[in-house]
Amino acid sequence: MTPGAQVEAAIGLLAEIEKGKAPADDLVADWFRRHRFAGSSDRAAISAHIYAVLRHRAQLDWWIERTGGLAADARLRMLAALALVEGWKAGSIREACDGDRFRPAPLSAAENAVVSSLAGRDLAHKDMPPHVRGNFPEWLGPRLAAALGKDLARETAALNGEATLDLRVNTLRGDRGKARIALQRAGAEAEMTALSPLGLRLKERVPLGQMEPFRQGLVEVQDEGSQVAALLADARPGMRVIDFCAGAGGKTLALAASMKNRGHLIASDISARRLERATERLRRAGVSIVQRMPLSGARDKWVKRHKASFDRVFVDAPCTGTGTWRRNPDAKWRLKPEDLAELTALQAEILDSAARLVKPGGRLIYATCSLLKEEDEQQVETFLATHPDFALLPVWRVWRDTIGGKPPEKSAMLRLTPARHGTDGFFVAILERKAVAPDAPTQG
Repeated sequence: MTPGAQVEAAIGLLAEIEKGKAPADDLVADWFRRHRFAGSSDRAAISAHIYAVLRHRAQLDWWIERTGGLAADARLRMLAALALVEGWKAGSIREACDGDRFRPAPLSAAENAVVSSLAGRDLAHKDMPPHVRGNFPEWLGPRLAAALGKDLARETAALNGEATLDLRVNTLRGDRGKARIALQRAGAEAEMTALSPLGLRLKERVPLGQMEPFRQGLVEVQDEGSQVAALLADARPGMRVIDFCAGAGGKTLALAASMKNRGHLIASDISARRLERATERLRRAGVSIVQRMPLSGARDKWVKRHKASFDRVFVDAPCTGTGTWRRNPDAKWRLKPEDLAELTALQAEILDSAARLVKPGGRLIYATCSLLKEEDEQQVETFLATHPDFALLPVWRVWRDTIGGKPPEKSAMLRLTPARHGTDGFFVAILERKAVAPDAPTQG
């Protein structure tokens, strides 16, 4: 493909992404499957164009408005990104947009003026307000500031970078040393993660799905923060454990390994399709203790029938995903204030339902990939106020007993962030059901 054809493909995909009907990575992957003629260098170039726009959209829109007052759309954002993010010269942009077959139409007079004005400029500008400089929706500014405080600029800059490719070593197949050597022999260099004793971080992107260590189930893709959350569940062999919002089973696999494939582990989710996707992953990992359980919702009758019967209930709750913007920068632009309101209500409902499953002395582990206090600390505080039979276990103490060593912070609840810890944004709270019920009536 010519550079112009790559740009045209990126513009078309951006237009689809902006419709908000599907995540960017799904749309891009589907396009590549349908356009086999696009080689690896084409795929890399097209992806780079797309994510340059998605990561820097607020700044691009600010410049577009400042230089001509045109309405920002996929094509204009792409032209601005070529100039401001990728450093193309104005002449190179015009040359790529010559209207030839598979290439973008020639620039209009107004577009040409924008390109001429932006080429050679720095992306950042001192007059940009914080939400523009940080590339996040303006309405989220106060909420992010409340959560991140003086680190707001540093953390939002880190969230705008590229995510690392982290792997969790499947201890049912081998240890971290064995996995690192196997990856090296397969052509992938990896370093050990700082927080997770099971983590390896690849130094560069590789076709992991084609490599034997992955195909044999020795490693699984999982962000280091997510690995830590699963380890803090302290799921042990012989326990009854449920992954209440299992999705495609990433944490289910981690919990099964912690249990040494002994005990009873249920993966539940309202999407039977997502659970079905876990089948191949479970087989590859050598996990045999998992029972998949589709639920109709948080108030499913199955929950009532199995109340107070689980040692560990893991809730990786649906959330805004503000901690995953490195991987999903398009998600921030789809997010609306009403989404946050709906999600916090859903999280409270899920927590209330999941709590009924915890036996006395058992633990409820609440996790999100959100940075917002409304979904994290405030959600836990509200839960504890309405569930007097539960108490918060200090996460640093559980860290000491499970992961070992010194936790990143001596805090009651854990918050991991990209700038401070090099992980996705992640939150974990551990709630234990009291062995002796208090005088106040209990829930469930």
